[in-house]
Amino acid sequence: MEEFLAFCKKGTPISGEDKILHGLLTQCSYEAQRITMELNNSYHSQEEIVEIFSELTGAKVDSSFVCFPPFYTDFGKNITIGKNVFFNTGCSFQDRGGIHIGEGSLIGMNVTIATLNHGLPLETRNTTYASPVTIGKNVWIGSNATILPGVTVGDNSVIAAGAVVTKEVPENMVVAGVPEKVVKGILD
Repeated sequence: MEEFLAFCKKGTPISGEDKILHGLLTQCSYEAQRITMELNNSYHSQEEIVEIFSELTGAKVDSSFVCFPPFYTDFGKNITIGKNVFFNTGCSFQDRGGIHIGEGSLIGMNVTIATLNHGLPLETRNTTYASPVTIGKNVWIGSNATILPGVTVGDNSVIAAGAVVTKEVPENMVVAGVPEKVVKGILD
């Protein structure tokens, strides 16, 4: 399993035809479902939520982390969370490609972060292509925003509620819309 997790962190495409890799993906997905069901179906203290996220990610999560469940993920083992990060209720992460969230970031209600895409031609439609998402330090992502595979959001930027982010967001910018457009600089 360790080798498989390292393989996933490299972002290598995985075909639905590869039964061994697909089986390992399914195993990770069921483990993430088990842990998120534990998180989402009863009350937990903040300390317990930090412990559950440490189990989910397979790495120690800082005690300053706060999450208001429910939270959903399909993989779990490829999420890194900085200090003083907040997830509001209803976030949904597709993290096999890797999601890094920098210190001091705020993730609003019902935010979706996706790291996978499928091939467009029929011959590769069952193949998933992973691209990491990086959220910088002190980023605020508004409710119902969607961050697509391969996006980097620069430090101190703000993603408006409902935005669909398809490309890199520079530092200190406010973006809004579908697809996102720079509205203004934070320092303007």
